[in-house]
Amino acid sequence: MSSPVSNERPAMDRVITDIADYVADYRIDSAEAMNTARLCLMDTIGCGLLALRYPECAKLLGPIVPGTTVPGGARVPGTSFQLDPVTAAFNIGCMIRWLDYNDTWLAAEWGHPSDNLGAILAVADYLSRTRAAKGKPPLAMRTVLESMVKAHEIQGVLALENSFNRVGLDHVILVKVASAAVAAHLLGATKQEIANAVSNAWIDGHPLRTYRHAPNTGSRKSWAAGDAASRGVWLALAALKGEMGYGSALTAKTWGFYDVLFKGNAFRFQRPYGSYVMENVLFKISFPAEFHAQTAVECAIKLHPQVRGRLDEIESVVITTHESAIRIIDKKGPLHNPADRDHCLQYMTAIGLLFGELTADHYEDDVAGDPRIDALREKMVVVEDPRYSRDYLDPDKRSIANAVEVFFRDGSSTGKVEVEYPIGHRRRRKEGVPLLERKFADNLASRFPRKQAAAIFELCSRQEALEAAPVNEFMDMFVI
Repeated sequence: MSSPVSNERPAMDRVITDIADYVADYRIDSAEAMNTARLCLMDTIGCGLLALRYPECAKLLGPIVPGTTVPGGARVPGTSFQLDPVTAAFNIGCMIRWLDYNDTWLAAEWGHPSDNLGAILAVADYLSRTRAAKGKPPLAMRTVLESMVKAHEIQGVLALENSFNRVGLDHVILVKVASAAVAAHLLGATKQEIANAVSNAWIDGHPLRTYRHAPNTGSRKSWAAGDAASRGVWLALAALKGEMGYGSALTAKTWGFYDVLFKGNAFRFQRPYGSYVMENVLFKISFPAEFHAQTAVECAIKLHPQVRGRLDEIESVVITTHESAIRIIDKKGPLHNPADRDHCLQYMTAIGLLFGELTADHYEDDVAGDPRIDALREKMVVVEDPRYSRDYLDPDKRSIANAVEVFFRDGSSTGKVEVEYPIGHRRRRKEGVPLLERKFADNLASRFPRKQAAAIFELCSRQEALEAAPVNEFMDMFVI
């Protein structure tokens, strides 16, 4: 005899209402967070502009039906496209993420909080153009920066103690959740409507990490964030139309997220929502490399002068790393495409040793065909340092340590070169900001004439002026 199940509609799960309360009520009062958001905006858009050089990215962009233009729609930076906010969110999110060069967040879960910018810019620009057409003031870029802080915080705080990768889920699930929340708020949703959108994000179909790992690593990892951002916008728009939410989306027995997809475990939280994540976000400044490898590549480049004339004498290369790097990017065997290569610790280290640099072009087939790369990979040994693994999860350190040492056949070695904090880490922020600005300027120059690039750079360099700029006018600066 079956037990009757109560059909009383449950209250909304606390995890969901906490997100809705934070998005609707929290006031950003951290000057550091707002300044970092400005730097993040520059860096993220710049990464997207650079990605437009690559046909495999560009082929995915534009309207679903070729030639469609949406009057009052959102602009896609670096293009002439004007699209509905759902499609624009995919476009912007896709180009941002394509080169694996935007900011990152490493904790129990990995991810890239600026992936949410696809949803934020698309919705903010669409709203601004709609308002301007009605004679109302458009949104200011301060609203975009505040939304970025909140999206970073939602994604990053959820990631601190909850590993989605260990249950086979991809981190863009958190992009969908955060984008749904901030998009709904931008659209003028009530707390209940925000919660409804977020609940639908949790019960949605979720991507598996299949496409990030051997033997299936592929280009979907470059557009998955755009897909998640656009879905978040769609769910937000549905909530604004009155589409219902699901109170126990996470906690329902048998059918909820926890039981179906999280091994029956509830989420754990290290801290309340504030502005911590934006203040501590990690910028990929030096190399378009999966972030667990950033310091390994820096070590390799430091060693390049010592090894470039002795490549035939190398006996072995020892890479000392942390557990997360071993789990995600320690790879042997053939590498089949650029996405496969930029998620291989040994490949990226080999490029640094061989060439003394690492750029997006080094992942392409013409470079990957250099037989010296695989010859070096065969000589590499990857070992874990338990201290590195502990410091990686320490909230006061959050290091991403790697060390590289090259041994030669005559018994000599380069000595062990160690880097614990990459350029772009909060502990190296002062060193990193000028380099981030240079990266942005270079990325602008890859797409725009000098005068246009200079005007964009000048506005983005001034906090108050940028915050005051109308969103639609800001986006018009990027039309080509």
